[in-house]
Amino acid sequence: MSRIQRRGRDMLERLETEIFLTLAEELHFGRTAERLGITTGRVSQVIGKLERRIGGTLFERTSRSVRLSVVGRQLADDLTPLVAGLEQALRRAADAARGVTGELRVAFLGEWTAPVLLKAVALFAGRHPDCRVDVREVQLSNSRASLLDGSVDVLIASYPFDGMARGPVLLTEPRVLAVAAGHPLAGEESVSVEVLAEHPVVQYPAVTSAGFKRDRTPERTPSGRPVPKGPAGGTFSEMLTLVAMGRGVLPVGAHSRQYYPRPDVAYVPIRDAPPIERGPVWLEGNTTARVREFVRAAADAAGARPGPGPAGRGDRCPPVHLIGGERGADGPSTDSGT
Repeated sequence: MSRIQRRGRDMLERLETEIFLTLAEELHFGRTAERLGITTGRVSQVIGKLERRIGGTLFERTSRSVRLSVVGRQLADDLTPLVAGLEQALRRAADAARGVTGELRVAFLGEWTAPVLLKAVALFAGRHPDCRVDVREVQLSNSRASLLDGSVDVLIASYPFDGMARGPVLLTEPRVLAVAAGHPLAGEESVSVEVLAEHPVVQYPAVTSAGFKRDRTPERTPSGRPVPKGPAGGTFSEMLTLVAMGRGVLPVGAHSRQYYPRPDVAYVPIRDAPPIERGPVWLEGNTTARVREFVRAAADAAGARPGPGPAGRGDRCPPVHLIGGERGADGPSTDSGT
């Protein structure tokens, strides 16, 4: 038998793979057949053929239940990422063949990121006029979920944003410490990050990623001193209210002075903290041609130079479909946006 013949004998056909993985998920022959639009007999035939080829049982069946065997579980675990990777590769190839068309959904987290996003949208749409761009605002409660469920393709947010691919840094800003207007630190010209060990620090809600929390509200100062935890707020406005009440202090970006001016809160520069960085993030499995081109446009737009879009349209603002974010009565809330 030739090498090609042996390879063909060992390869799974697409239908075999689909039936196996569907049954592994459903654990029911009838539901698997219904979901795939084939007969139950066909499901049984394919699974039996696979088991004979492998030389072992993939499913343990009784009159009342179906469950994966140890061998079946291993095969399902091995096949699932391979099939997902193949589907992503085919989708990316199709995107490349079509060019940058279709629909791109982009979002911003925190109003201070909206201007850089809209510059990127203008440049991208000038370069790719056949691709519709929808723009929306996301909130603390749905920023990560929007990327995971595909309702948003690219988000402009603060780094770090755990578990997501990220592009180049588009924005940087100094850090300041938000304190109550009557706090002893309110009159200081600047403070060291070491003061966090001396005051409770207001915490972000549980939905915020671990990496972001370590960056914004660390458990220890650079010298190793423990940082006492204060109460958590559900939104950025709630967190600032806790600060105003004297319940704790909160390191934030300097933009807060402009976007969240409050007579009961003072913002004191932190002289020895690294700047906050912001840029595009997206689900790595959703790295389509549209996403790549948008990230490139965002990087170019951040250089304050219009792109070389066709017909000189790179510096014109194209029609943008703005979809309203979920805004509460207390104003905008943020996740990795502060």
